[in-house]
Amino acid sequence: MDGKHVAIVPPPGAGSYFFNYKGYNNQVLIGIADSNFELIYFNFGTNGHVSDGGILEYTDFYDKLQNECLKIPESSDVKGRKLSYVFVGDEPFSLRRDFLRPYKVKHLTRERNIFNYRLSRAQRIIENAFGILVARFGTFKTHINIQLDNISKDIVMASCALHNFLQRIFPDTYTPSEYFDIEDLENGTVRAGLRSHPSSMATLKRGNRNHQLTGKEVRNQFVEYFNNKGKVPWQDNCV
Repeated sequence: MDGKHVAIVPPPGAGSYFFNYKGYNNQVLIGIADSNFELIYFNFGTNGHVSDGGILEYTDFYDKLQNECLKIPESSDVKGRKLSYVFVGDEPFSLRRDFLRPYKVKHLTRERNIFNYRLSRAQRIIENAFGILVARFGTFKTHINIQLDNISKDIVMASCALHNFLQRIFPDTYTPSEYFDIEDLENGTVRAGLRSHPSSMATLKRGNRNHQLTGKEVRNQFVEYFNNKGKVPWQDNCV
């Protein structure tokens, strides 16, 4: 999961309602991507004045997550260890038993650094997906200047749906291999694929959200797994 600020031209009289910390008017696009770079969930419309750490709470996804209506399985056996099903997000989002975020740099041990690396590999999927969206749909490269009600349904949501269609039906032409991150596992380096440029889609600002104890426990389980039975041979080269 990730979120991006999409620049808009606000309606007359809006004042600072859509004004964000980057210094321009916007609304926020929240997306969840799968391993095929398709957006399995997307939500648009929260105004940019809302703090980034709280933007998720304005979505129907968050309501269903809170009310346990997403039918997330409890856990699965992975190499003899029970691990929970989780969503993966970056620093602005809250740590929960069903939503993992990385450790802050100042709290890193080598084991936690490994966890952050493994989490970032998954997080790069949504970063690439947003980068493709901006590259293929030029409207995201400028301030969207149409009637506010039509920005969501006619521009942003339609673009997300078309992105999924094109990625599913014409992947070789819509998203050639150079669009994606390429990781040199031997040298521990990454050649970044497409990213949404800050001038067109600003990333969410890091927040200081409250941690839930159960979220810490689940994260610790993944730390232990990634450093033992779930270890991959190249991870030590990448931290």
